[in-house]
Amino acid sequence: MKAKIFLLSEKLFEGASNLPCIKIEFLKKSVDLSSYEALIFSSKNGVLAIENIDKTWKTLPSYAIGSATASQINELGGVVAYSAKNSYGNSFADEIKKMLEGKKALFIRPEIVASNLNTILKDTGVLLDELIAYKTVCGVCKKDEKPSSESVIIFTSPSTIECFFKYFDWDESWRAVVIGKVTASYMPKGVKYILSVEQNIPACIKLANELLFGKKI
Repeated sequence: MKAKIFLLSEKLFEGASNLPCIKIEFLKKSVDLSSYEALIFSSKNGVLAIENIDKTWKTLPSYAIGSATASQINELGGVVAYSAKNSYGNSFADEIKKMLEGKKALFIRPEIVASNLNTILKDTGVLLDELIAYKTVCGVCKKDEKPSSESVIIFTSPSTIECFFKYFDWDESWRAVVIGKVTASYMPKGVKYILSVEQNIPACIKLANELLFGKKI
């Protein structure tokens, strides 16, 4: 089999083959947004989740962890008050904590948060509530879907690592691209990886192409 670039999710991106080791489940929730002055999103999934819960979220200023999240907010008609310069949760919290100090904000979050974003904001005086609106679960990967030798595997979250290694043992011919330092901290010992300079999927795919084909694109 020909070596490929594998992205471990259901989302389609040009230049990568999908191996859906994870999937997102949106939780049935209700919330009264009338008392909040700001919304905080740490991923595109949070934006999609609140869109399903209460469409009035678009009237509130939104604080986004990165360009992909900000683009999703804009696409659905929301108001981006701030887009993070750094896509790490703790750094994002440091960037916005003074802007939101003393304000009542709602963090639209996943079931498991890999950073201390919520704690940092609360400790700074942000009146923060949290709405667990979605969760990541392992998809079903079959043994015959195992990536071919020399392939490049892209890991975009701690969950992709957990679920990939649930189904497959690491092949030493594979190469791993990891989206950020937090995700990298979950990689099993002994598995070598290359960290993407930018914390977004297109940048990871670009790096994977350079590894696979030996040239920059």
